[in-house]
Amino acid sequence: MIKIIAGGKKNVGWCAEACSEYEKRLRKPYDITWDFLEEEKLARKLVEWPFKSDDYVICCDERGQNISSPELSQRLEKVFLEGKNIVILIGGAYGFIDEVRLRSDFVWSFSKLVFPHMIARLVVAEQVYRASQIAINGPYHHE
Repeated sequence: MIKIIAGGKKNVGWCAEACSEYEKRLRKPYDITWDFLEEEKLARKLVEWPFKSDDYVICCDERGQNISSPELSQRLEKVFLEGKNIVILIGGAYGFIDEVRLRSDFVWSFSKLVFPHMIARLVVAEQVYRASQIAINGPYHHE
């Protein structure tokens, strides 16, 4: 299972509907749970670093590493094989403090562009689905 912790408001209308389209297609271990926290609560939670050694934390941040969809799929598969839990962090309007990026196992940049929360959430949901399809050689992803 993949836990996504997102700063800001819950998914609204169009975003909830779009993310739901990908979520309902997902099968274990790629199934998603969401935890939405107000930005201040998320910042306080991350200062305490509530993650365990068996959590693999991915921080979404434009200062991270830009990887391809197949590379993301390979990374997720490796983590699943190691028996770890995957946690994906999506920040609020001001992103993450340096300490969060440094403590994360992987800092993932979608591109050099900056996206609003809702679009970042949709990108994560779609890329998790794409990664699951790549892992099983499904028809969704084309090279």
